[in-house]
Amino acid sequence: MKILTVGGGPGGLYASLLLKKANPSLDIQVIERNPAGATYGWGVVFSDRTLNVYREADSKTYQQITDSFVIWTAIDTCYRDAVVRCEGHSFAGMYRKKLLQLLQERCRELGVRLTFDTEFDDLSIFPDYDLVIAADGVNSKIRNAFADKFQPTMTRGAAKYIWFGTNMVLDAFTFYFRENEHGLFQAHAYPFDGTRSTFIVECEEDVWRRAGLDTTDEATSVAYCEALFAQDLRGRKLLSNKSSWLNFNEVRCKTWRHKNIILLGDAAHTAHFSIGSGTKLAMDGAVALVNSFIANDDLETALRLYEMERRPRVESLQAAALVSQTYFENMRRYTHLDPLSFTSNLLTRSGRITYDNLRVRDPYYIDRVDMDFSGVGTGKTAVSLAPPPLFNPYTLRGMTLPNRVAVQPALTGAASDGVLTPAAIAELVEQAQGGVGLLVSGETAVSANARITPDDPGLYSDAAQAAWAQVADALHSQTKAKLCVQLNHAGRRGATRPRRRGLDIPLQRGAWPLGAWPLVAPSPIAYTPTSQQPEMVDEVGMGEITAVFAQAAARAAAAGVDMLLLNMGHGYLLGSFLSPLSNKRSDAYGGSLENRMRFPLAVLAAVRGVWPQERPLAVALNVTDWAKGGIEEMEGVAMARVLKAHGVDLLLPLAGQTTVDEQPSYGAGFLTSLSELVRHEAGLPTMVGGYLQTTGEVNSILAAGRADLCVMTGK
Repeated sequence: MKILTVGGGPGGLYASLLLKKANPSLDIQVIERNPAGATYGWGVVFSDRTLNVYREADSKTYQQITDSFVIWTAIDTCYRDAVVRCEGHSFAGMYRKKLLQLLQERCRELGVRLTFDTEFDDLSIFPDYDLVIAADGVNSKIRNAFADKFQPTMTRGAAKYIWFGTNMVLDAFTFYFRENEHGLFQAHAYPFDGTRSTFIVECEEDVWRRAGLDTTDEATSVAYCEALFAQDLRGRKLLSNKSSWLNFNEVRCKTWRHKNIILLGDAAHTAHFSIGSGTKLAMDGAVALVNSFIANDDLETALRLYEMERRPRVESLQAAALVSQTYFENMRRYTHLDPLSFTSNLLTRSGRITYDNLRVRDPYYIDRVDMDFSGVGTGKTAVSLAPPPLFNPYTLRGMTLPNRVAVQPALTGAASDGVLTPAAIAELVEQAQGGVGLLVSGETAVSANARITPDDPGLYSDAAQAAWAQVADALHSQTKAKLCVQLNHAGRRGATRPRRRGLDIPLQRGAWPLGAWPLVAPSPIAYTPTSQQPEMVDEVGMGEITAVFAQAAARAAAAGVDMLLLNMGHGYLLGSFLSPLSNKRSDAYGGSLENRMRFPLAVLAAVRGVWPQERPLAVALNVTDWAKGGIEEMEGVAMARVLKAHGVDLLLPLAGQTTVDEQPSYGAGFLTSLSELVRHEAGLPTMVGGYLQTTGEVNSILAAGRADLCVMTGK
């Protein structure tokens, strides 16, 4: 076989030498556009010091590489002139130029032909080779030449960054945060040999422009960043090597292979530098590619199996990297946090590290987090021990919860004529006896025709009020939990009892946690919409609806309910007024955000007017509709700000389910990301729902400041 590798970076060199080692008869040539001794960039970092896959692939390069490693286990966060250290992380770094030299020497030793300082442009020679490895980087000429086959997408990041070195020696992966008159800058820094470190400076693009860095040369950029981070550099210099300001480009391709061409490394995929090393990603890909060749004689089969095996791992890393990239692009959002909360938020930003992980890695750090969360670090108390975040009390207005965990039991056949059944009352009390801080009801109708199904509970009769009073009395006398009732009007999502083959069938809602119920029940069950579309409700009807909400709130107060939750999401009546997908009115209640909020705010004012001032009032709100033309996240934040100004104390973020066409995919942490967005951008406390099943998940969210309360999935 004849093999051509275009691109002499770590991925291309490593794939070439491993193929040659596996089969010395192969004719392999590497063509690289840069000179043999040139490299741009500084250190490369490997997040796993074991690297067993490299030892098994080629023990000689493994030994040479690991002998060149600088090892460290700490992450330092330098923020507000405080340094917060977290130990127990495993990192290894080395000089990129040294890595290239080692791989080049090994290629020559095995008989791989290397050609440097040559720009490759002749695609016509590809048929002369059995295999072409396109390892020519993020701006791959080969990928772009066959774009109709590889179908690449390149997404430009919002932040600007520049890659420096420094003659300062670090002993930790270090994040620096500095703010001046132009805005916030951050630096990602780590050691790579005994005398130098990598120092990447990043900022929002408008900050970069205000600083005048869009019109400066390389030397001026160096001087600006040296002055900005002078306190952190401690008299050391920043080193430049054709350093320029860039935007990170995320590369994805529909396929990595075409005929005898395979994309490798940055030519096929990129992941943001804040979460991992592109070098390691490319070298791991090289190992997987060669292993596929060893296991398969047929070229097409080998390439297909390589992509099938490698793609899921790459896409998983890219998903985590995108979350991390977005986090750093919006860093200003978190600068109000104290140093320990800020650090916890940073460390757990992608979801790959959790509170429980950190407890194992560095129990001393987590002890500090617990004490800080409990207020011990304020000096107000002399105790040196504190519970995990979820066991801390939480106060809203005059209500104090014993802990930060809420639960919403999923009840089937919960009520008869809107009145809770004895079995439902017993189940609610049993759930509260499990030690939770807050018991949240399901959607509770404000009138008989506001029910989603005939089995739904309500708060529109004396009997219904008495049933809820029974629940409240039991909770207050037998537990420390508080009771939150969720008031709702089904609107167009109301339904008669669904039937199949003449048999009554209950709605299957039990498997869907709060904040994640489907718009329509699983097939063959279907809703029968009522006529209460937003455009069909006149002002008389609005007045009547406002009145029943207020009456239900007054009944809740009389029943001893501790908190109300108004549902303004998921396509129910109030939510359908808020969303452009469902609100097609052209009068004062449709169109602009101000108009769409007019009726929900009128309901809110009526409820707030009868609800005791010392008791908190919450809202469940669609922060996004998912669908094009619906509520977008920043519009959701704007609504949250308005709700806060009108007396709302807490927000439960929701997403999607406004129309039957929406098929929301609640990925891990999505609702939590919405909670974090609202909490930091709108300054409104949040309660996050979804698939939260472990205390570790809850502690991770709370310690990082992503929510104030968490709804765990009940039985």
